[in-house]
Amino acid sequence: MSLIILHTIKSGDTIYKLSKKYNVSEKKIIEDNNIKNINNLLIGQSLVIIPENIIYKIKKGDTLYKISKNYNITLNNLLSANPNITNPDIIYIDQDIKIPANSTKKLRSIDVTGYAFPGTTSEVLSNILPSLTYLNIFSYQIQENGSLDSIFPDRLINLALAQDVAPIMTITNTRTGEGFDSDLAHLVLTDPEAEQNLIDSIIFILNSKKYQGVNLDLEYIFPEDKENYNIFLKKLTSILRPLGYITTTALAPKISDSQTGILYEAHDYKSQAQIVDQIILMTYEWGYLYGPPQPVSPIDQVEKVLKYAVSVIPSQKIVMGMPNYGYDWTLPYIEGSAATSLTNLQAIELASKFGASIEFDEKTQTPFFEYTDNNNKNHIVWFDDARSIESKLKLIDKYNLLGVSYWNINTYFPQNWLVLNSLYNINKIK
Repeated sequence: MSLIILHTIKSGDTIYKLSKKYNVSEKKIIEDNNIKNINNLLIGQSLVIIPENIIYKIKKGDTLYKISKNYNITLNNLLSANPNITNPDIIYIDQDIKIPANSTKKLRSIDVTGYAFPGTTSEVLSNILPSLTYLNIFSYQIQENGSLDSIFPDRLINLALAQDVAPIMTITNTRTGEGFDSDLAHLVLTDPEAEQNLIDSIIFILNSKKYQGVNLDLEYIFPEDKENYNIFLKKLTSILRPLGYITTTALAPKISDSQTGILYEAHDYKSQAQIVDQIILMTYEWGYLYGPPQPVSPIDQVEKVLKYAVSVIPSQKIVMGMPNYGYDWTLPYIEGSAATSLTNLQAIELASKFGASIEFDEKTQTPFFEYTDNNNKNHIVWFDDARSIESKLKLIDKYNLLGVSYWNINTYFPQNWLVLNSLYNINKIK
């Protein structure tokens, strides 16, 4: 049991009532959940409640030993918080006992990565950096001759280091305004001069900045370039590792080695596991900008990817991807039409604006709602809340993964970080 309570709003709930029920100040509930309108709580909305102590009512079959295990605290700590219990073998149904929240143990320590753009505000970073191990600065774009374009990362690097977070340079095969480019990746991976230029450029930037490693986010690589990509990674890591730099890659969410499609085929899980230090699995974008309405990161699909991944990659090299956004689709969905991207907080605000109730899909462990806009058009919104975040984060412990990576941290969603920190200790660089 974690240090927090996830409360789903029901009819009649108010901040005042929740404050009394959980013995937490109204101000804290409002701030922890970034509630904009305290008089318009939504049916189905999930709130994070962080009590100083949890009051638990004894049920039939309970023992203090079972309760201590469920809340991940020691029996001695439980007894210390309840001095009225003189005999631990004698408790009564409906008896209230106190669970000392500050005595609960976390599952374990993990690495946490966040992708940020150079323009990410210092305010957002100040809230998130305490919960990060790595800050992946996005991104250095590869040029046709293998050189890298210039970005201005110094502010982010310095902020990261001040919070004991390792700054990582992220490299992409993207063209400005055009997205990922297969031909560009092919050119650099097959032209020895361009490939060497890329390696030299990486080393130069690593040495001239305070980066502690590199993240390769090369996507939509032609299937015939799979081995070329593996060879490039071998060359790069053989140079960087002796210099003390780590090498990580971001890979598409595959469920088998034989999965077809340009997004998947050149991303060789088994080979890259033997080459690089960490692998970030991009376990999101099932629901995407130009696709049909569905959750961005449904837990059933995420778990399929993890089951395959741990069969070919050492689990302690695997970092599970986590989205920090949702999508709003106009209904009926027309193939090729674009959804609207929105933050998780914006989703809540949108539901509030149109008086929508939030529902929760158990299979995918994802919240959603429907509404009709001012032009009488119907919409459906899939996003994440504390419940869906908690369910996915628990997969890290279930599969013994290295940690989690957020795409992206350009906005701050308080619930996520409260849930994360309730479950895990965050590794920091020495």
